Amino acid sequence: MSYHILANKEAVEKTIRGLADRGMEGIAVDARAEALAHIISWIPKGASVMNGASRTLEEIGFVDYLKTGTHGWNNVHAHILAEQDPMRQALLRKQAVLSDYYLGSVHAITEDGELVIASNSGSQLPHIAFTSPNLIFVVGTQKITSHLEDAMKRVREYVLPLEDQRMKSVGMGGSAISKLLIVEREQPFMKRTVRIILVNEVLGF
Repeated sequence: MSYHILANKEAVEKTIRGLADRGMEGIAVDARAEALAHIISWIPKGASVMNGASRTLEEIGFVDYLKTGTHGWNNVHAHILAEQDPMRQALLRKQAVLSDYYLGSVHAITEDGELVIASNSGSQLPHIAFTSPNLIFVVGTQKITSHLEDAMKRVREYVLPLEDQRMKSVGMGGSAISKLLIVEREQPFMKRTVRIILVNEVLGF
């Protein structure tokens, strides 16, 4: 199965409907610059922002934009990296789960609107599952699959080998799927906003 091929217009539209049925908002854009523009317009000055490690966020220019400091946001990730004391840094990481906004990507999304996120450490999962009131995911449409079974195959047979190779290339010991989150819906009583930007470009794995 070709997991790097962009989804067609009909699949994207179906995915957006599926997300809406599950309490999440999906929008489609043609290019990465549009995705970044939406993010900038959505996050107000003064908001605390945390992001997960994401090739997609790097590729759309969000990571570089975040580093500029011109946005007026509270860059939680920068505070964590700047802390030299290991115990204090660990505490900041725990406190980061309370950020106003969390940004990242997903490893697969079904046309029915289900999200699949795999993790080795699990550090991003509290934000996604519960704590952050605003989630923004940027997703290249090559990550859209017909069904959940295909989404799981995409994660295990395509994403993991690429991430494992990437980690080894930078001198790390490789990667593994230690935790796996499937988001089936966002309940209204949670009063959270979950937005997925579907970009018509191959982004990330």
